[in-house]
Amino acid sequence: MKLMFYIVDVFAEEKYAGNQLAVFRGGGTLTDIEMQRIAKEMHFSETTFILSETLQNGGYDVRIFTQKREIPFAGHPTLGTAHILRTEVMTTIGQTLTLNLKVGQIPVTVSTEMETIYWMKQLAPTFGKQVDAQRVARVLGLNVDDIDSRFPIEEVSTGLPHIIVPITNLAVLRRASVVRDLYFDLIRTTWAKPILIFCEEQHRAQNHISVRMFADCFGVFEDPATGSGNGCLAGYFVRHRYWGQKEIDIRSEQGYEIDRPSLLYLRAKDIDGQIDISVGGKAITTAKGEFI
Repeated sequence: MKLMFYIVDVFAEEKYAGNQLAVFRGGGTLTDIEMQRIAKEMHFSETTFILSETLQNGGYDVRIFTQKREIPFAGHPTLGTAHILRTEVMTTIGQTLTLNLKVGQIPVTVSTEMETIYWMKQLAPTFGKQVDAQRVARVLGLNVDDIDSRFPIEEVSTGLPHIIVPITNLAVLRRASVVRDLYFDLIRTTWAKPILIFCEEQHRAQNHISVRMFADCFGVFEDPATGSGNGCLAGYFVRHRYWGQKEIDIRSEQGYEIDRPSLLYLRAKDIDGQIDISVGGKAITTAKGEFI
């Protein structure tokens, strides 16, 4: 049976930037093993499978696989799959749709006022343990003074837990490199497995922060753009009043160190102790074809 697929650059300002995603139609005909093998064949950080092209409980059933395993939620697969559903599968879908993922239903809204931006409303963040700075510094090949001690290293999840690490400046961010054996030793005892590092210095003046994310646990040494991790970061900013405010509306850049520049839009606000988070970005279809 032939399988139609699309390649999408997500969180990209132009083609051949952002985070690559493969989106397959007809996922409902595949076994778990077949989906995993196809994801490994595509060799992107994630591949998604649309299980049904009709609404199921108000949304579209979608599964997400890394090269190593299925995951319950990820940001750029959510937006990229919503883009394909809207532009290729259900062209009359309108400005809102919902993806039924393992983590639950994730609503996506399309803004077309000036340019097309996809926005996903993420789950409210949950916060785990704080992690020792000296140990994390060793994992990242850094000195403990390279970590911004004003804010904690903390586990945060909006569907996929990340370890959030504040870094002092852009030069340190660029220099960071994961020591694999120390990394795997660290995550044996942590709830969150991927590590997201950030600083308040940026490559481009119009942006607000720079980010890198490492997830060797999923077969992704470094991710070009991480919607789930940036959602965790948005919640972290609001919880700790990073800019002294309970609401943010910022631009996050990622992927420069691996030559895949990406831009993510982060909005979050504290409403009576509940943090509301949305992550947005652009999506560009670069190819389509068939698996035979």
